[in-house]
Amino acid sequence: EVRLVESGGGSVQSGGSLRLSCVVSGYTAKSYSMGWFRRAPGAPGNEREGVGVVDSDGLTTYGASVKGRATISLDITRNTLYLEMNSLRVEDTGMYYCVARPWIGPLGAWYEYNYWGQGTQVTVSS
Repeated sequence: EVRLVESGGGSVQSGGSLRLSCVVSGYTAKSYSMGWFRRAPGAPGNEREGVGVVDSDGLTTYGASVKGRATISLDITRNTLYLEMNSLRVEDTGMYYCVARPWIGPLGAWYEYNYWGQGTQVTVSS
């Protein structure tokens, strides 16, 4: 069973930074894309925005709203995925989810990801 467990959320001042972690267990496929999505407060339906993803070829791609402010990395020795963001804005507020899928491709939409963590809340205040 694949499990993704996030940690590191909390309240941050605008302009600050954060680091989220996601411990991955039970994942055995050789190909993967692992990354982060987020859901803003009041977002309609199941709408979730792609933050970024890293794949098993080592390619990392980011969503337009965080590009230049976010860094995703994967520590295989610790089975842990990280998201670091700086210059945080109030609009970065939301529930952040660690995600994974067993194939390589562009960041794509939320429904392309098979595995999800429970989420960790990030609140950015002005």
